Amino acid sequence: MVETVEFFRTPDAAFVGRPDYPFAPNWLTWQGLRIHYLDEGPRDGPVALLMHGEPTWSFLYRRMIPGLVAAGYRCIAPDYAGFGKSDKPVDDNWYVNERHIQLVRHLIETLDLNRITIFVQDWGGPIGLRQAVDMPERFERLAILNTWLHHAAYEYSDAIRSWRAQATNPVWLRWTDGDLPVGGIMAWTSARPGADREMLRRAYEAPFDGGRSKAGPRRFPWCIPFGEPEAGNAVDQERCFEALKRWDKPAHFIFGDRDPIFTAAWGAQWAAQVPGATFDTVPNASHFCQEDNGEAIVETFLARRGARQWP
Repeated sequence: MVETVEFFRTPDAAFVGRPDYPFAPNWLTWQGLRIHYLDEGPRDGPVALLMHGEPTWSFLYRRMIPGLVAAGYRCIAPDYAGFGKSDKPVDDNWYVNERHIQLVRHLIETLDLNRITIFVQDWGGPIGLRQAVDMPERFERLAILNTWLHHAAYEYSDAIRSWRAQATNPVWLRWTDGDLPVGGIMAWTSARPGADREMLRRAYEAPFDGGRSKAGPRRFPWCIPFGEPEAGNAVDQERCFEALKRWDKPAHFIFGDRDPIFTAAWGAQWAAQVPGATFDTVPNASHFCQEDNGEAIVETFLARRGARQWP
């Protein structure tokens, strides 16, 4: 039985006038919600599955899609429930990590995706790497950007602890009526030289209409596993972290060099635990590395595809 949830649907007009996002929308239904995804490139090519995090949407990958399509990839970029053009349940408690995981699994199975290279960043790591661990037969390569998987030995940075403390502060939430400054976050954190910060603010604020519509991005900080291990799927994250130590297909770690949340040092440490993995950094890229230097990420990935002979 499908659970009935109240949701906000962003009017199509909110997304008009974005010449840097010329992609046609695609839709599927999951649990009574309309879910948006991009589907660009040759249908018979290998798949690049592009996983966003918090508080972004498929717009984050606009700088990477052209280069991947030119290299022959079919690019699939979903918006999770609560983000982008997808429907947005308005109950904060609806959002636990497992729901995002099940949504993405539904997309993979509905589209019958195979030969997948998955690109993951931020919450896209726990959501996307779970797919590769649970359905390895559908995947041929990993591209791990600035992200993590929770495990007992993981040392959370001061930056992520500070972010959770601020975003879950009840005084702040009451004062702002839960209206998380999504657009402002993206504008303030960009490390791209010459970034158009007002464009970024508008583009990342476009999916929302005040605090009620922002339950999805508002909820993710609560789900960080050191705070809410069940909502954040701490046990499954650790299971996936351990499983990747036995990963027998190509894996490429590509981290922005200026991220204070998931640092390049952490990326190098993690890559050393995955058999045969490569590790690179891209310059002028902070936490939202796709936004800051997505073109360099694609160039690095394409150069690395033949870098090692895997078992």
